[in-house]
Amino acid sequence: MSAASPAAKPFRFSSTMTLRESTGVRAVSLPQLLRHLRTMPESVIYYHTHHYLLEHHYLTPEPPNDFAYWATAVFGEARLGEQLASIDTIQFTSLSALRDRLVEVLSQYLRANPLLRWRVVGMEDAFYFIKAVNLVLTTPYEAKTLEEFAACLEAITIESLYFHIFEARLRLRRGPNDFSLWLEQLGEPQLASAVATLDPYTHTMEELRQTLLRLIRRELEHRQRASVPAAVA
Repeated sequence: MSAASPAAKPFRFSSTMTLRESTGVRAVSLPQLLRHLRTMPESVIYYHTHHYLLEHHYLTPEPPNDFAYWATAVFGEARLGEQLASIDTIQFTSLSALRDRLVEVLSQYLRANPLLRWRVVGMEDAFYFIKAVNLVLTTPYEAKTLEEFAACLEAITIESLYFHIFEARLRLRRGPNDFSLWLEQLGEPQLASAVATLDPYTHTMEELRQTLLRLIRRELEHRQRASVPAAVA
């Protein structure tokens, strides 16, 4: 397929707006944190492991989560915080699996440190569970070819980029990300694979945009060079 060939279905870029909603649930001890973590809706797990990506999009993620921060900075258990922070989110394809890993780490830590079951913090330092309410918004951007896709990728907001990379993967369970799925449909299996295997948690949002653009432009330049001898002949 040439670089200018259109896809059977255009890629329509969407965006997202995330609203915070209190659950009214809080934890002042590790057993409470564990108990609520087991039963909270997946939208709560998503919020506490992903909201920093947009709120601090200009920083390189480390990649933190609210559970790790609370364990270290509030509860004073740096080792537990390190274990929770070291959970590699990119390895999980569902929020339920991510939740299970958080529960596993916290459970093991409590078994190894049983006296921590009795430690509590004041209500002012409690962990408050927040739910993410995501609104999907339409955008005017649409692409039928790889060239158009690159142009749209340059113009879209970071919220749109976030939606198609992060929300598509975990919250909507649409595979690696929306971009790689469409590139596969476009007849770009190698490019689709390169995009699918990116670890977006190790980039800022703008770095992620530029990385995607470099992959696409490299493919377009390669095809342009390959077509020159045929055109001359």
